Amino acid sequence: MALPLLPLLLLGGLMARGGAGAEPCRAPGQWEGRSVRYEHGTGRNTRAAVSYDGLNQRLRILEERKALIPCKNNASCGLGLSSFYNGKEIRALRADGDVGRRADAVMFQIEQVTKLCSKTALTEPWDPYDIPANSTFEDQYYIGGPGDQIMVQEWSDRKPARKLESWVGVYTVKDCYPVQETYTKNYSVTTSTRFFDLKLGIADPSVFTPPSTCQTAQPRKMKDEC
Repeated sequence: MALPLLPLLLLGGLMARGGAGAEPCRAPGQWEGRSVRYEHGTGRNTRAAVSYDGLNQRLRILEERKALIPCKNNASCGLGLSSFYNGKEIRALRADGDVGRRADAVMFQIEQVTKLCSKTALTEPWDPYDIPANSTFEDQYYIGGPGDQIMVQEWSDRKPARKLESWVGVYTVKDCYPVQETYTKNYSVTTSTRFFDLKLGIADPSVFTPPSTCQTAQPRKMKDEC
């Protein structure tokens, strides 16, 4: 009576191995593309052009705005901010500072119309766009439909002792491109970022160099509120 169960047991074992044996792929170290960051607390979507240099721990984000929008208190919206980061290694936040020196990690923000610049120190460690080696495999599935689909894997920082995760990343199986990253804090989703139109390499490395106006940068972070 036990023999008919054998094929089922073997099949179950293969399915279990498929998830448990999955290894995180290695994401590209340098790429450019576009992103949409959604802040769940405010309901705000921010579209941006992204230049990512994980090898040198640098990130440039250029917000895309369709028009200038008048703001409250004579403030000005829709100027578009460029963010430049540098730093040292470790995972936590998309940021970085002067190459090779985590203590000097800084962020520059530049208004594209006025060219006003701010410079603030970063205290959070560099957080690359990749899948940490100790990540937990969550799922593998196709995005799209028949004839037009791509296979992706979903990973998280969930551990057996903690049921909930604070980070979930979706990456393509082929070439390990980032598709989406979601961060949670205090049991609620804080941000979700989608990536698209990715191209390998950095077309113009000078995009990581702050303009001359940053030599007299304001020592505080810019606010972009309407």
